[in-house]
This record gives sequence, structure tokens and C-alpha cells, in this order.
Amino acid sequence: MAGPRRGHTRPMARDVPRFPFRTSLTRIQGHLSSRRDAPTSALVHSPHPYTRAVGLLSVVLLGAWLGLLIVGSVRTPVGPMDTKMTLRPSLTGGTKINVSPLGALELSTHTAPIRLDVDVDQLDPVRSQALVEHPERLSGLQGEVSHDVMNGTTDLAVRSVVAVVSGATALGLAVYRRPRRALAAGGLALALLAASGVGAYATWNPKSVLEPRFSGLLSSAPQVVGSARSIVNDFDVYQKELARLVTNVTKLYDAASTLPTFQPDPATLRVLHVSDIHLNPAAWHIIGSLVEQYGIDVIIDSGDTMDHGASAENTFLDPIADLDVPYVWVRGNHDSRGTQEYLGRMKNVRVLDEGRAVTVGGVRVAGSGDPQFTPDRSVEAQGDPAERMTGIRLASALRDQQRAGTPVDIAVAHNPVAARETDGLVPLALSGHIHHRETETLPHGTRLKIEGSTGGGGLRAVQNESPEKVQMSVLYLDRTTKRLQAWDEITLGGLGLTTAEVSRHLPQEIVTPGAGASPGPDPSGTGSPGPSAGTGSPSRTPGATAPSRTSPGVPVPAD
Repeated sequence: MAGPRRGHTRPMARDVPRFPFRTSLTRIQGHLSSRRDAPTSALVHSPHPYTRAVGLLSVVLLGAWLGLLIVGSVRTPVGPMDTKMTLRPSLTGGTKINVSPLGALELSTHTAPIRLDVDVDQLDPVRSQALVEHPERLSGLQGEVSHDVMNGTTDLAVRSVVAVVSGATALGLAVYRRPRRALAAGGLALALLAASGVGAYATWNPKSVLEPRFSGLLSSAPQVVGSARSIVNDFDVYQKELARLVTNVTKLYDAASTLPTFQPDPATLRVLHVSDIHLNPAAWHIIGSLVEQYGIDVIIDSGDTMDHGASAENTFLDPIADLDVPYVWVRGNHDSRGTQEYLGRMKNVRVLDEGRAVTVGGVRVAGSGDPQFTPDRSVEAQGDPAERMTGIRLASALRDQQRAGTPVDIAVAHNPVAARETDGLVPLALSGHIHHRETETLPHGTRLKIEGSTGGGGLRAVQNESPEKVQMSVLYLDRTTKRLQAWDEITLGGLGLTTAEVSRHLPQEIVTPGAGASPGPDPSGTGSPGPSAGTGSPSRTPGATAPSRTSPGVPVPAD
């Protein structure tokens, strides 16, 4: 049998089945090449349309919210106030007016997935002064406010459109990296905002102002000003009261700004004594001015900073954290334990209670809080006996400090009944409570200084025909002996008045050698009590304090 031809190793073409191998191989290679060149996303199954829609909607909502958060607000004047208006996503809609630090007012003005937030920042002094100088403008205040709100709302609408479209488009471009998808996100955001606006317009409820919801300190507003419906019915009366309040606060701020500026004297420690602020926010403005003008080293607050001691009032205390000096505080009978705990968390505040002593600004101070919380009607007040027992415990703590070699320079108690129990144990005792200023030298040599109301009796002062005066004192202490060298009594004419008085007082004792440091610059430059500052009548000539038979500040040995 003949073998295969030499050199031929492949079978004959007729012996091999005819299949389109070459064509099939070419197709397979082309398919694999196209799969290899295709983006990775093409190798994965395309997402479900519902999933894509939910993802796009999420991008739109998040981008629109970020846009509103960053650039979607406008600052606009409304009458004598500076405000900030912002649109926020919301499930219930409505309008929220924030009046810091008093609280918030919520109105059910509309039902839509957007809420209007209005933050009242501050009272503009120029526009407020114009109302004071031209009371006839008050008659047109309602129309002015309406016009300002309309302008602010228009500006807010334009800015909000730009904010939501820009935010959604930018986030869509960052997520999808496709301009068409990004533009779709921006268009959808615009459509949603327009639909929300139409919904708000369709459900607008102008009567919502008659049924507001209050929070914070404003929760007592219905009890203070009556129901909103009665305000509408008696708008003339309400307008007069509102005008008086604006006028009073503006004049009080003006009076504080007329106080003279003093240069700090390195020979003295300067202590600012305040008391009985009673929720008057203007007090923080005055205290801040005095700290700067007088170069204050320490502030001592002898209590009744609050009015009801409720937790809703706590935010009223926040400006204390902005003061650049130590703030020593004791609890008054209108201050709750909750108030005390809130203040205790502030870095610059030293809360004194149960005879606790601290050294701040170079002076050692001890104090005790008031044992009674009179706003709590469920507990019967114990009166002076409870105050006296608090003073006795404070005196015991002062004796302990003496035995430990750390004598106290100033004792603080809210009620003068308690403060009098420290007689002979400290050179100086401070208190408040009675809302008028007194100074006396106690039998054993301690000088007791009772401060008036730094809040002018608080916000309730506007209800009185003769408002209380705003009072505080600057105490000058020798840096070496810590003895009281002089004090300035500062008196503002109260809400609605424009007088500002500063009177210098010198103790009529013989000052021991080495303890006669100058108390500080004198308003008149003569060493005598200075004239008043301000636009009111001249200050009364302050009478010198009665000379004491026992030099203050010399402790008497304990029994």
C-alpha cells in the first residue's frame, strides 16, 4: 500500500469537512475586541428605570438643598429691624420667625414642601432713632413693613431659583459626569421649586397670624400681650405699645453710648457689680460697653439674672460667654438650679454656692446661692429665716478660708439678709434683690453694698408709668491689699429716658500707708464726684458714705 507522499503532512482538502472557521473566528475576535474597548459600565446590566429615577430625584433634592443652604438666603430690612430670609425644605411648610434670644414664632401660612425662615438679627439704630425723633412715622410703619416684606420675598424667590438650579446642576454633573444628565437635574429642581411655590400660593392662609405657636421666652407672649385676635381688634392700642417699646429700648441704648471712656489704671483692680437683670437683653449691651470703657477685670453678678428660671430662658445667658472677663455669679430667688447648671458649663463663668471660694482677676470671692426659688408656687417660701441660715453657713465657710490661710476679699449673696451675716469676716459684701442701691458699714466693719437692678426691673419695666433706673457700680480695689478705695455708681435713666449719671464715691476712712492707690481716673479730673454724662439733667452730687467707727476690712475673730 502506497504511503503518503514524502513532505506532505496535511490531509487532503477533500478529506477535511468544510466549515466557516475563518469567518467564525473573525467574528469572535471582533466581538471580543468590541467588548474589550467598551466602558466597564456596559459590561454590567443597565439599572432599572425606577432605580435611575430615584437616583436622579435624590441628586436633585440634595443639590437643591445644598444650593439653598449656601446661597439661598437674603438679608433685608423690615421696618427698624435687620432680617435674614431663607427657604428650607419641609414636610409641613409654614413660616418660622426666630427672634433671638427670645424664642421663635411659627405660623401655618401654607402647606407645601418648603418653609420660610425669618431670622430677626438686630434692631437697626439709625432707623430706630428716626422713629424716635419722628413719631409721626409710626402711622406708616405698617405699610413700610409690608413693602419691605414684599421686596424681601421677591429677592428671595429669585435667589432661591438660582440656588436650587445651580446646586442640582452642579451635583448632577459631579455624580453623572454628563452635561445632559446635569441639565436634566437642574430642570427638575426648577420644576419642583415652581410646583412648591404654586402649592404654597394655593394653600396660603392669611388668618394664620391669628393662631401663632410660640416657643422659647415667647411662649409667654399670649399672657403678656393677649391673644392675637385681640391685637387685631385693638390694633391702635397695640401699635402704641409697640411704638413705646421700640422707643424705650432705643433711648436706653443711646444713653449707654453716652457714658465716658476711662483709661485703665494699673494701680487698681476694677470689679463691675451687677444684679437683678431679670431677662432684659439690653443689659448685655450695657455690660459689654462698661467692660471695654472701664477696663473691667471681674464681673460679679449677685443674682436674679432670670425671671422664671425656666429652661427656655437659658439661651438669654449666652452673651455672657462673649465677655472677655471672668463672670462670678450667685443664684437669686428667680434663678433655678437648671439656670445654675447652664451657667456652670460656660468657660468664663464661676458659679458660687454653699460658700465656695474662687480667685479670679486677682481677687478672692466666696458666695452662696439664694435658698429660695420663688417662681415655684408649689413650695412655700421660708422668708428671712432661710436667708439668715444661708448667711450663717456662708460665714462658716469664710472662717474655714481664714483658717486655711486663704482669706476671702469679697462675699456675695443675693439677699442682703444673708449678706449681713458675713459682717467682720470680709472687707466687702455684695448683694442685690431689693432693686435699689444702698451702701452701709456694718457694726463689725464690713462694708455692705446693695446694687439696684441692672435690668431696670426687667422687661416688665415697660408696664410701669415710672420705669426703674438701670444701675450698676464699678468698684476700685487696691491690687495689694484688695481693699475698696472708691466706687463709681452708674445710673441710666431707665427705659424711655436718656439720662446717664456717673458719680464717684470715696470712703471717709483714714487709709493705711501703702494702701492709698489711686482708684482710677475721675470723670471731672479733680478727684471729686464727676458730672453726669448724657442728655438728661445733671447728676446729683453724691453724698459721701457715712464714716465707720471700725475700719472696714479688719476681720473680727470668730466666737
